Amino acid sequence: MTEDAGRKPARVIVADDQTVVREGIVMLLGLLPGVEVVGAAGDGEEAVRLVGELAPDVVLMDLRMPRCDGVEATRRIRSEHPGTQVVILTTFADDESLFPALRAGARGYLTKDAGGDEIVRAVESVLSGDAGLSPSIQRRLLERLSEPEARPSAAEPAPDGLTARECEVLELIAEGLNNQQIARRLHVSTATVKTHINNLFAKTGVKDRAQAVRYAYAKGLARPPVG
Repeated sequence: MTEDAGRKPARVIVADDQTVVREGIVMLLGLLPGVEVVGAAGDGEEAVRLVGELAPDVVLMDLRMPRCDGVEATRRIRSEHPGTQVVILTTFADDESLFPALRAGARGYLTKDAGGDEIVRAVESVLSGDAGLSPSIQRRLLERLSEPEARPSAAEPAPDGLTARECEVLELIAEGLNNQQIARRLHVSTATVKTHINNLFAKTGVKDRAQAVRYAYAKGLARPPVG
């Protein structure tokens, strides 16, 4: 996307609740050909309002924001202003962040280590009707599609309000994997794994990994080793 090719620059709004990060992204985009920053928002609510006022081509949307998070803001923008595309630009690349954002209508998904060229390519892609996904996100989507369905199934609700991903983490704990190994297996960060573990401990009332393993066996979420 270049102005030399006779095309107008893409009009972009940046939404991020961290002032330093937001200003940094705006500054970076200001140096790139084919992009014009027309507004910046500190939360999802402000992003939705600015889209209504400025009708940008694309919003670069953070996920974790106050008042209205990136997923809800994306859903509202795509519903109320279908002419504006959304590219998620976030620190998080775990399934619990990625899939809700895509279901809400985001056409692109980048992590904040993306360079300027990658951001421009994502903007170009979504404006041409394609998906603007980083290579790592594309790989994750392909891997997820090839994975067997997580247990328990929708027909068999998980005990104690556990999510499918928490059950998956619990099963891997029962296999003897540590946090780093679980993170690699699930393609998420160790911080995300710790969050899942804290949540499932709180829901099930277990105090440590040994109790978690016994719980998994008792509830049929994992099978004891044979022999």
